[in-house]
Amino acid sequence: MGQISNVHAREILDSRGNPTIEVEVTLESGFVGRAAVPSGASTGEHEALELRDGDKGRYLGKGVQKAVANVNDVIAPELIGFNVLDQVGVDSKMLEMDGTKTKSKLGANAILGVSLATARAAAEYLGMPLYRYIGGTNACTLPVPMMNIINGGSHSDATIAFQEFMIRPIGAPTFKEGLRMGAEVFHALAKVLKGKGLSTAVGDEGGFAPMLGGTEEAIDCILTAIKNAGYKPGRAEDGGDVSIAMDCASSEFFKDGVYDYSIFEPNGVKRNSEEQAAYLAELVEKFPIDSIEDGMDENDWDGWVALNSKIGDKCQLVGDDLFVTNVDYLKKGIELGAANSILIKVNQIGTLTETLNAIEMAHRADILLLLLTVQVKLKIQQLLISLWLLTLVKLKRVH
Repeated sequence: MGQISNVHAREILDSRGNPTIEVEVTLESGFVGRAAVPSGASTGEHEALELRDGDKGRYLGKGVQKAVANVNDVIAPELIGFNVLDQVGVDSKMLEMDGTKTKSKLGANAILGVSLATARAAAEYLGMPLYRYIGGTNACTLPVPMMNIINGGSHSDATIAFQEFMIRPIGAPTFKEGLRMGAEVFHALAKVLKGKGLSTAVGDEGGFAPMLGGTEEAIDCILTAIKNAGYKPGRAEDGGDVSIAMDCASSEFFKDGVYDYSIFEPNGVKRNSEEQAAYLAELVEKFPIDSIEDGMDENDWDGWVALNSKIGDKCQLVGDDLFVTNVDYLKKGIELGAANSILIKVNQIGTLTETLNAIEMAHRADILLLLLTVQVKLKIQQLLISLWLLTLVKLKRVH
């Protein structure tokens, strides 16, 4: 039978060594779905709230025993008997029980763990892969991977304000070949950095974290690596094999109305909103950059509109902290013309149903979608494949 007979949560560690929650949903028929909840190092202020214990004497306050208890003692009794195929019903019940906009009562991590485990259990019950259960018959295409090869900002100790520098193997005929191209450029970059006497130690997401002089030096190193690997740097319209993408994570250095690069860079400048948009436009003009994530602060809507008007026709302008996978913020962005792409992260919103709603809204508005492979390594690969295939979009990969 497809009825839920048990829901159980436990505390585990993610790849950063931080606690997170893992949930199992068991059916009367014996099928089990299991899911672990990811979390990010830098997060938007409008994201759904992870519930942490706050006990500094245990895991530095990052324990999730409260979230575990909310699953086992509060959520589980209410879901016993639910049809596992009623994903919307399960998610709606949890949202009703929580009753807050940010899921602060039960915790977004508690709710998301149950939501994802329910989808897994449903796929097991139907005897099909999770990607087919979520993506349907159209789930047949893999996206272009975006590979994070230099870490800065909050993801490393490197003296670069921007958080991620990525490559996109746009000239690859298949995902397999794109992955190979990315690996070759990554290793070529290691040689470039060593040749400059720089460290090849890695940052929080597996990209190199060298002490470079800033954004342009980082890009120059990547361009050299692309060429040394035997590929042509450039955008698709220029016949390039590999293009460059950036996650500026601008909210991390936006203080008192100013983009203050000196927070991460010793000689960093300060730019107002207009100057920040102009600077990013200059970078796109100078380098083969075709994707910029969070180029403006999450609350700088006017700045986003200005940036989109400058380079939105030649570059993906991706709202991560701006939209937080939330239909309310996405709707506002669509109405204002604030961005042309959205990053989809299940942990930002807290349920699978709400994630799919954001994907649907973006599709209707011709907003490009990017999927994050999640910033901590957990066993959620099938879910990510499901969403990739459902959206037929770009994939942002972290190591």
